Amino acid sequence: QVQLVESGGGLVQTGGSLRLSCAASGSIVSINAMGWYRQAPGKQRDLVATINTGGRINYADSVKGRFTISRDNTKNTVYLQMNSLKPEDTAVYYCYVEGLITAGSMRRSFTSWGQGTQVTVSS
Repeated sequence: QVQLVESGGGLVQTGGSLRLSCAASGSIVSINAMGWYRQAPGKQRDLVATINTGGRINYADSVKGRFTISRDNTKNTVYLQMNSLKPEDTAVYYCYVEGLITAGSMRRSFTSWGQGTQVTVSS
């Protein structure tokens, strides 16, 4: 009932930049929080950055000062601007969205994940 479409991943050299985007669509009433996680091979999925409706932002220590998360509420889209990329940033990046959707005559909460987009930083 909620679809997330990610884009913007790719291959970049150390020090380069990439911008990820994730657009949510479906029977969405409201979105409470949006964010990005990443998972490197053989590792668990870790938080990168989140932003809630009030604009409160949380970053992983490893990306502070290099990554910037933002959202466009009119488009239900979240962005991740990644600068000064390092090889250790290489991972599959997943966006997530949580909020309320309509379900028949009712509303219920939801959490959805994107399909993942590969980011590879070469040394």
